[in-house]
Amino acid sequence: MADEPLVLGIETSCDETGVGIVRGTTLLADAVASSVNDHARFGGVVPEIASRAHLEAMVPTIQRALDTAGIKASDLDGIAVTAGPGLAGALLVGVSAAKAYAWALDKPLYGVNHLASHICVDQLEHGRLPEPTMALLVSGGHSSLLLTGDITADVRPLGATIDDAAGEAFDKVARVLGLGFPGGPVVDRRAREGDRKAIHFPRGLSGPKDPEYDFSFSGLKTAVARWVEAKRRAGEEVPIADVAASFQEAVTDVLTRKAIKACKDHDVDHLMIGGGVAANSRLRALAEQRCERAGIRLRVPRPGLCTDNGAMVAALGAEMVWRNREPSAFDLSADSSLPLTEVSVPAPQHTDVHGEAYRALGQS
Repeated sequence: MADEPLVLGIETSCDETGVGIVRGTTLLADAVASSVNDHARFGGVVPEIASRAHLEAMVPTIQRALDTAGIKASDLDGIAVTAGPGLAGALLVGVSAAKAYAWALDKPLYGVNHLASHICVDQLEHGRLPEPTMALLVSGGHSSLLLTGDITADVRPLGATIDDAAGEAFDKVARVLGLGFPGGPVVDRRAREGDRKAIHFPRGLSGPKDPEYDFSFSGLKTAVARWVEAKRRAGEEVPIADVAASFQEAVTDVLTRKAIKACKDHDVDHLMIGGGVAANSRLRALAEQRCERAGIRLRVPRPGLCTDNGAMVAALGAEMVWRNREPSAFDLSADSSLPLTEVSVPAPQHTDVHGEAYRALGQS
């Protein structure tokens, strides 16, 4: 274990300031500072508030992670950071901090993809990912099916949402039902009290001529809103638990059906589910049932590792070091629309990856 790479990861793509420390595939620390309460009254994440919160939380959260891991910053073998996708201002805070620490400590810097990190975090619980693995990523901003080989270099998109992501739909339905923000956890809780067969809501893109691996949740969200509005216009009480359970069933039904189909079509016997919505109890249970029937091994991290965190970034960074991948340059920038296929942001050839130019500037 002492020979495995020791990497610190920084995650600031949205409203969580996450710092993780990983040695190989062993998690040593996972420190998170969330600003979610600052956004709740607005019903969604406010980018400027998130960026300011990252600035205030960054240094204390890094120090907390180092203390938890029982190491000094100088012991690290590398610094990894989410370079994208995400909120531009929030990403810039994390990238700037990572560059500063890497430069000061004379350590390699790895700018990595937020979505690939959500896949790689599973290695901290279940060991290295088989090649290939099918990944279903579901969060507030993304719903994607990905075929992965080498997680540091080979991620192939098969399908994605064409409108609202699953997590976004949870937030919007929660708002319609007056359940607050964020919507995912509260809809999950209320759904446990309801009947998931009470209302049949539509399953988007599930027809024979629809794209087989793409998702659509905008129509479902609208159907829920109209159903609720009709009840209220009629002066009837809205059965919130039944609506939550029926909506949740429509989302998880489509997600799991398409994921299982993708596994079968591509002869893949491992399915990994990641992202914030992967913490949903019904998604986990339904995926387990359907994978067992299909003879597919399901890999889902514990709920705390499904939401945004620094451990997932550190996990991918450690994998980059272990596989001898090229570090990023010190002029690394945030990319709010970093493509899924770009797992990391390597430096162009003949680019300064060790910071000599920056040190020369500092000494001049």
